[in-house]
Amino acid sequence: MAAAAQLGNLQEEATCSICLEYFSDPVMIIDCGHNFCRSCITQSWEGRDGNFPCPQCRQISRRKKLRPNRQLGNMVEMLKQLHLPPVRPPEENLCEKHNQAQLLFCAEDQTMMCWVCRESKEHKTHSASPVEEAAEEHKVKLQEWLRLLKKEEEYFLESKIKEEEQCKTMRDTLRIEKQKIESEFEKLQQLLKEKKQTLHERLEEMEKKITMVENANITKLSNTITSLNALIMEIEKKCEAPAWELLKDVKSTLSRCNNVMPQSPEVIKSYKVMVTLDPDTAHPELLLSEGGRRVRWTDTAETPPDTPKRFTLWPCVLGSEGFTSGRHYWEVQLLQEGVAWHVGVAAESLDRKEDFTWSPEGGVWAVLGFKGQYKALTSPRTPLTPREKPLKLAVYLDYEGGRLSLYNADSMELLYSFPQAPFTQRLFPYFCLWNRAELRLV
Repeated sequence: MAAAAQLGNLQEEATCSICLEYFSDPVMIIDCGHNFCRSCITQSWEGRDGNFPCPQCRQISRRKKLRPNRQLGNMVEMLKQLHLPPVRPPEENLCEKHNQAQLLFCAEDQTMMCWVCRESKEHKTHSASPVEEAAEEHKVKLQEWLRLLKKEEEYFLESKIKEEEQCKTMRDTLRIEKQKIESEFEKLQQLLKEKKQTLHERLEEMEKKITMVENANITKLSNTITSLNALIMEIEKKCEAPAWELLKDVKSTLSRCNNVMPQSPEVIKSYKVMVTLDPDTAHPELLLSEGGRRVRWTDTAETPPDTPKRFTLWPCVLGSEGFTSGRHYWEVQLLQEGVAWHVGVAAESLDRKEDFTWSPEGGVWAVLGFKGQYKALTSPRTPLTPREKPLKLAVYLDYEGGRLSLYNADSMELLYSFPQAPFTQRLFPYFCLWNRAELRLV
């Protein structure tokens, strides 16, 4: 078996990667060392006056520097005398248009292609790389998704167990209550029969509600776990597959990974980014620290020069960096709540000089804190009732998914998640502070 494998390798080395036949008059590209039939490489370079790419590795040569490879030619002749056919790649790895080996991967279209496709108008201006190199890059991305999705699955499994335990505890409590009721009614007999019936009906209604909650929550968790498990298995299978099979439909796999809305705090926090404040946008009543990581309201600040970016009506400030894609997470420490504050994101088109509406329709997605009360800036505003007073807020933005959620960063309790809607322009971290309020980015 080892000898057969060595012979297969020898056949593969004697095969031209362009025509997929044994080399005919083999020549070597001096700059990169790859071999081709003289006629194949000549045809590949036909019509070029300079910048001659290697069809296999894409290295550019300034001149047609070819060297005959007589030793390789002699080896090919010996193989032909053994009447062994050249080794051809699997049918799945041949170009459907040109019946050539797909040795390159187009970064823009996320598809494999042969050297003829590479020279076509459709791909000529696109960035391309060898299949093995592209496969390694995508394997790293898929393995990272695999790690995150496994964390998601673990989170949902734990949630399911907690739900089941809570429902079991509630059922045990119901059973005990039923026993107490039976004992009391045996003593009171006929006088309390009507009361017994009423209480039984009430308990049955409670049990129905528990069952409804159990079925809804656990079914939802089970479906999510099943979906995550299927995606995990698909990615594991792709990571173990050959390069051409890994890259096949990889765009669809990555798209479904992006559509997974993370619930696990560990996964959400993995998208943490550094946010700094843009001093050119800060209202004159806001004082920023050196480095742009802290802001407080003040009535004694110096008047800065007015710029088109600066807020002049409302005491607002934006982050220095905006987002037009990806997932991003940052945290905000409430040092002094003052009268009121806003934390969230704002659209780049937000009017800096005139009044604007504090709502998604007006270009603001944020939570308001006002004298110990909390609301989501929707139309109309949505009251929020967190279990604990948030001293540190977390903002999670999924641009492609059209989602913005705010959490209590210490407990990761969800304060509010805005209804999913597509974002159409650059979004910036947004802060608004009134009398005595002070925030710090952490």
